Amino acid sequence: MKTLLTHIEALLKDSSNAIEKSDSLEQLEQVRVQFLGRKGKVADLMPLLSALSLEDKRTAGPAMNECKTVIEKLFDSKKQRLIDTTLAAKEAASKYFDVTAYTARPHEGSLHPYTHVTKIITDFFTQLGFQVADGPEVETEFYNFEALNIPADHPARDMQDTFWLKIPGLLMRTQTSNVQIHSMKKNTPPIAVISTGRVYRNEATDASHDCQFQQLEGMFIDKNVSLSNLIATMKLFLQTLLDDKNVKIRIRPGFFPFVEPGIEIDASCPFCTAGCSTCKHTRWIEMVGAGLIHPNVLKAGGINPEKYRGFAFGFGLTRLVMLKYGISDIRLLHSPTVEFLKQF
Repeated sequence: MKTLLTHIEALLKDSSNAIEKSDSLEQLEQVRVQFLGRKGKVADLMPLLSALSLEDKRTAGPAMNECKTVIEKLFDSKKQRLIDTTLAAKEAASKYFDVTAYTARPHEGSLHPYTHVTKIITDFFTQLGFQVADGPEVETEFYNFEALNIPADHPARDMQDTFWLKIPGLLMRTQTSNVQIHSMKKNTPPIAVISTGRVYRNEATDASHDCQFQQLEGMFIDKNVSLSNLIATMKLFLQTLLDDKNVKIRIRPGFFPFVEPGIEIDASCPFCTAGCSTCKHTRWIEMVGAGLIHPNVLKAGGINPEKYRGFAFGFGLTRLVMLKYGISDIRLLHSPTVEFLKQF
């Protein structure tokens, strides 16, 4: 029995020293397992207790329980002190926390360059009284070709490599000019509308061509409409879009089945004064095809060409975006490349 009591006394001393020397909750937990665990030093004394007589067990048993209770209390006390010390250290560290200190800037989204330019376009034309119209991308042959004065045997159809659908008479629109006919049928003059949207051509993709791109279309129909109205509108629009009041325009005759007469409008290069790669060293950039709406187109839209006249214009919106932002590869506009999109 004396041997067991000696072991109990030594165990209390060793456990007290080990608990006191613990500097962290992890280290303290290791001490608890060492002394109070299922295979700990307290459990190791049980065989000695079992070997005692009944009389000695009455004395040694309470001593064993007292030993375990003391070790548990020492453990709980040390654990609470370590927790309090840790919390105090955290409070001290955060006491002088600077809320204005630098932090990593979160990622921010940005508008696509198409969106930027479309907003400039719509803001400009709505201020002139134009309305924004829309039309279907899956179109009938009538609205995409025939109503625009492009019959089945017209050579202009060969110039537009069309995506035909398996459903007879349906196709992916090759131009936004279809919106003109839809707008004429829905409204009575005066009519002033613009439309932006995707068009589709069966073309190979490279730095300057794509099978899908964007166009800007517009028309104005009223009495006494002339080419001078068209030219003045286009000049003011190009100066606004390119943010350059000194932009000049050049008028050339052009052929488009849905206008007569047809013109092409070039703008002076906004990037140089003596020629550059953008303008191919000519100082002029081709910008828009336009003209007075052909009488056949007015008739297809249900408007009397003897009473009304109108002008129409069409821009490659993708080309405008590339010119405005100096984008050299059309494929970037459909790319998810973050480095490119972050610029806008």
